[in-house]
Amino acid sequence: MAARLLRREDAVNETCPWSGKPIADDSLRIYDGAVVGFCNPGCRDKFEAAIRHFDAAMEEKRNG
Repeated sequence: MAARLLRREDAVNETCPWSGKPIADDSLRIYDGAVVGFCNPGCRDKFEAAIRHFDAAMEEKRNG
């Protein structure tokens, strides 16, 4: 299966949710079925880490 090409014009946002700066072509990801943009790969990676942390906390709560 080919990877989906992410395009800035498909992003649901125009500014980075972390910094408020304009989003960049190299800093896009899919989240909950939508393309979300970030100003740089560092902000994108910070978002991914936050999601993993939240998902792990929710899993721990469910399995308590």
